[in-house]
Amino acid sequence: MKEIIFVINPGSTSTKVAVFKGEEEVWQDTIKHSIEELGRFDRIIDQLEWRRELILNAIKKAGFKIGDFDCIVARGGAGLDPIPGGVYKIDEVMVEDLEQGKNAEHASNLAGIIAYRLAKEYHLPALTVDPITVDEFEPVARLSGLPELSRRCQSHALNLKAIARRTAKDLGGKLEEINLIGVHLGGGISVAPLKGGRIVDVNNANQGGPYSPERTGTLPVMDLVDYIYREKPSRDALKKKLVGKGGLTAYLGTNDCQKIEQMIEQGDKKAELAYQGMIYQIAKEIGAMATVLLGEVTAIFITGGLARSEYIVEGIKSRVSFIAPVLVYPGAEEMNHLAWGAIRVLSGKEKVKIYARERLKVGDLDD
Repeated sequence: MKEIIFVINPGSTSTKVAVFKGEEEVWQDTIKHSIEELGRFDRIIDQLEWRRELILNAIKKAGFKIGDFDCIVARGGAGLDPIPGGVYKIDEVMVEDLEQGKNAEHASNLAGIIAYRLAKEYHLPALTVDPITVDEFEPVARLSGLPELSRRCQSHALNLKAIARRTAKDLGGKLEEINLIGVHLGGGISVAPLKGGRIVDVNNANQGGPYSPERTGTLPVMDLVDYIYREKPSRDALKKKLVGKGGLTAYLGTNDCQKIEQMIEQGDKKAELAYQGMIYQIAKEIGAMATVLLGEVTAIFITGGLARSEYIVEGIKSRVSFIAPVLVYPGAEEMNHLAWGAIRVLSGKEKVKIYARERLKVGDLDD
């Protein structure tokens, strides 16, 4: 008998919900939130009851009841402590960190809280799968050059791990026995070496690596210091410039890659150079991550929304195909990956993890 799974995935400007029967999606909806609606709330946590009601109304309109479901699975919250990858039970300890926004305030924190409360009311299991705080770094990967600033493992872990499993299957191998380099291409870019399925290193998509359609990636650090002292931007303004208004947006005034490719077709040399620069940096990051795996790379996979661009994919392939075969899986099927993670646990193929037992202490060399 196929399990019926309800999936909750809140983002900054929308809330996605879906119902799966087994591995098949049977219903989905994207509830969009206007700037005016969101502007009524001072903090993200203040949106909790409003988003909960929108979710319940969407379910009711679609003809479902919470009692119809065998499990509720939620997107992993950015407020969680670092944890190894896996499927986790959403419990009181996890919810407390999500409510406090312990490590970050983000709309994703709302998912686990809503799922937990609904599941408790209807006596259902509530789960989350591979949140962005998944941390499987080897100790050497944490070193930054300053003891006060350790490198943090934050990535598009949900999609990277799901596509790693798919890649292993397509190659006819076992995930735990192969080395992969995973490349997630979206508004942010994650390039990760996966050793036996573990993300042992990755550029933090908000703080380093290649520039993306809207993020700066790694910057010349001394020049950045000089810029801050010279221009004296506010903290919030600087963060928005680095994450949201950087990368292609800073160079070209748009993060729309289809539009940029049209500009290139029309002979815009500035657009071509900026686009090639992003491709160049992505390829360079892949090359760097190959050294983490000592050059023993079974395959490279490219995924995410920008993997639909033949221009980008072929540009990357031309620079990295000598390292390993390149497989392409366009799109980021987060709802599928969340549901499938829950199914692995419900079917007994994977053991559920407990957040309080798995939380990692990530500090400097003296810890």
